[in-house]
Amino acid sequence: MWVTMLKSSLKGKNSKIIRGALNKTQFREQSESLFLTSGFTYQTAEQAEAIFKGDETGFQYTRYANPTIDTFEKRMAVIDGSESCFATASGMAAVFASLMCQLKAGDHVVSATALFGSCREVIKNIITRYGIEVSFVDGKNIDNWEKEIKSNTKTFFFETPSNPCLEIVDIEAVCKLAKKNNVKVVVDNILASPVLQNPSKFGADIIVYSGTKHIDGQGRTMGGAILSSEKFREDTLKPFLRHTGPCISPFNAWVLSKGLETVGLRVIEQSKTAEKVVEFLSKHNEIELVNYPFKKNHPQYDLAKKQQKMGGNVLSFYIKGKKKEAFKFLNNLKMIDICNNLGDTKSLAIHPATTTHRVLTYEERNNQNIHENLVRLSVGLEDFEDIKNDLDQALIAI
Repeated sequence: MWVTMLKSSLKGKNSKIIRGALNKTQFREQSESLFLTSGFTYQTAEQAEAIFKGDETGFQYTRYANPTIDTFEKRMAVIDGSESCFATASGMAAVFASLMCQLKAGDHVVSATALFGSCREVIKNIITRYGIEVSFVDGKNIDNWEKEIKSNTKTFFFETPSNPCLEIVDIEAVCKLAKKNNVKVVVDNILASPVLQNPSKFGADIIVYSGTKHIDGQGRTMGGAILSSEKFREDTLKPFLRHTGPCISPFNAWVLSKGLETVGLRVIEQSKTAEKVVEFLSKHNEIELVNYPFKKNHPQYDLAKKQQKMGGNVLSFYIKGKKKEAFKFLNNLKMIDICNNLGDTKSLAIHPATTTHRVLTYEERNNQNIHENLVRLSVGLEDFEDIKNDLDQALIAI
């Protein structure tokens, strides 16, 4: 026997994330229960029939739903500011499902050009196999979105800030245009995290996350989430996900649920340190340019300040030189790890052109300013002085 405890009397977001949606058992456990089960039993055949028909509420199969996953989903909805959530096995599963659950052959998608490598691969080369038409635009200019709208346009897709050059798309402007034309907007909010940006507040219909990043924050597990209205979840998303099966495991959902309890504290502290790192690198003799939304010379600084609470913990910078110098810098780091993850408690650096965005053509990378001398840095929770000293000695070694 278990009881759901979604405490409606709680007012604060942090309190709801920590204390809400608890599936407590009769054993009165202090930590959330972990329901490692593939299926669920029924008291009678009649009850099984009623639950499958939807006449009675109850869990059927973990591919459909699970008490541990349910806790994570409800907490994600709270922190994101959306009505509901559906958890997935990974962030890319969330991206793919958010599109394919609502698209069919003959439909048209407009996407921003500046995308994570796997996102671009999904939109450019995978969904097009199913007869879906795609147009790519420079997402920074609202006129570009408007020019590409056709009678069969069903979805807008973009990430903001973009990975790795941190371009910003005006969420509110794109959403207003979309609503006028009956188009659904999907926003990849992975880089900012739900702590610093809530796209639904600006009109976004669907928001996708990789739980592997800030939500876990400690490099332990995979997971993703799709946030939307309750109606979209029930009518469009749930039937697709239940039958195609990209479900998150209960254990991973449990880890991510625990990560949500501290994600706010972590992201805010990481962002504070990132601002200091940006200031340091901007004055360094071996650096050409730093990309960071809250840096005053960022071309969309005012828009970033409108949409985000802080600049975030991810930045990128161009080292003076080419690939050889960028590699030498990375290879000389002593504390900071070379790793393609981000949002971790440990600081991580990567060379996007040869890793996360390798699948893009040279022209595509060049159009997104992903050059051979670009390095992306995810700032962790180490002391600023240690991060600064490691960056400095690696740059000097060039």
